[in-house]
Order: sequence, then C-alpha cells, then structure tokens
Amino acid sequence: MAKLFLAGIGGFIGSVLRYSVSGFVQNLSRSIDFPYGTLAVNLMGCLAIGFLSQLAETRGFFTAETRTLVFIGVLGGFTTFSAFSNETINLWREGETLLAGINVAAHLVLCLGAVWISRAVAFQIWK
Repeated sequence: MAKLFLAGIGGFIGSVLRYSVSGFVQNLSRSIDFPYGTLAVNLMGCLAIGFLSQLAETRGFFTAETRTLVFIGVLGGFTTFSAFSNETINLWREGETLLAGINVAAHLVLCLGAVWISRAVAFQIWK
C-alpha cells in the first residue's frame, strides 16, 4: 500500500511538472506548428531515467520505495516515453536486440494505430 501511495504522489508531481515545463517550452518556442513542449519533456524524462537508472544499477543508489516514487511516479507522470525508452535499452543491453526492435515497432505501430482508430470511432459516434 505504501508503494501505491508513493507512485501516486510521484505521479502527481510528474504530471504537474509535465504541464508546467511543456507549457513553458511551448510558449518559449512561439510555435503552433510543432509540439516542442512535448518533445522537451520526453527528452528530459529520457535523460533523467537513463542517468538515474544507471546510478540505481551500479551504485545501489535508490531503495525500492525511492525507485517507485521517482521512476514509476515522477518520471511516469512526467512522461511514459522515458519508461518505454529505458525498457527498450534494457532489452538491447541484455542482448535481446530482436525484442528491443519489436518493442519499438509495436509501440509505434500499435499506439499510433490506436490513436488513429479511436479518433475515427469517436468521429463516427459524434458526427
């Protein structure tokens, strides 16, 4: 139950950070044509999860509870792209190159497809 609470608190923090940072970067870019804010939070999240997971693996830097708060909560709320990227790198590092490639392809094809299909369904229902 404590880990659930930590993930929830971290998720709240990460979501608020995502909203704030993404909006700040988007406003700074003065662009309405490209989602610079989303790109920025995804890149920041990937940098953070890479750096922190290396510390966790090689230095035992985090307790299980801290990993739950930071990795699942804060970074999960900030961007799930960081988790996807870290899991793909872990597969690759473990020699599972094919699975890493399948993970990338599956996320791109299935997730983009899911958005496209669900938008089409919503359009048909509420046209």
